[in-house]
Amino acid sequence: MISARILVISMSWAVLSAAPLIYAQDVKPPELTVIAQRRSVIQQLELRPQRLLGLGLAVDPVSAPLIDTPDLSRYREFQFGMNLLAIAKQADRQPSEARVIHQRPAVIQELEWRPPRSVGSSPQADPVKEVLFSFYNGELFRMVVNYDQHRTDGLTDEDMVEAISARYGTATRPDAKIVLFSSFQVYNDSEKVIARWEDSQYSFNLFRSSYQPTFGILVLSKRLDTMAGAAIVEAIRLDEQEAPQRETERQKKRDDEDHAAQEKARLVNKPNFRP
Repeated sequence: MISARILVISMSWAVLSAAPLIYAQDVKPPELTVIAQRRSVIQQLELRPQRLLGLGLAVDPVSAPLIDTPDLSRYREFQFGMNLLAIAKQADRQPSEARVIHQRPAVIQELEWRPPRSVGSSPQADPVKEVLFSFYNGELFRMVVNYDQHRTDGLTDEDMVEAISARYGTATRPDAKIVLFSSFQVYNDSEKVIARWEDSQYSFNLFRSSYQPTFGILVLSKRLDTMAGAAIVEAIRLDEQEAPQRETERQKKRDDEDHAAQEKARLVNKPNFRP
């Protein structure tokens, strides 16, 4: 394995050494500018430059195979295993801002977070527009990351796969769709998976939004997402089963309130009525 890595490093250095000659002969200056701009955007999406074997060299996105063990248990500073209180603190939000989607048989909550924005925009601006965190009985089980349209304009599916692979390793291309929201009763929309990075416990799924020209990533804990999905299905079943009874109770409450209002008006109007 060490010899293979040394060979890869040697080949990389050879390519880097030959690059000036190749560019000088075959690439026109305007094309170099476009390539440099695209590389800048991709590196921003990559979040943090990887380090090559401790030598202090930033790994280019094409060097993704050198990643030994990608950490799929976290997205940036947010990690599976964190609870609502920890996520809210990390995101500088209040736990009370989380929406309760279902309360039984398990508590399903959602919390939105938008990275702080500075006035104006720059090529180095954070490409993340917002993240939707979902919790199963208070524990993080999925994150839906939506990227800013202006920070991904012009990027192709392959550009995005290249950038994400630089951090999370080799992608697969499953023929699959994903549901993005925890509240299946309200949002039952699904998106086609462009590429997937996964291990036995976690899964990253790149998608392109059907409603706006931008990309996103669904990150989930397979174990908790399965449990949460079953709880949500049961919650919806219970809601539908109990809906007639709840409607009857709501109607009775409205009737009682109307009757009380009529009685109150009667006590006022009866003594003062003159035909």
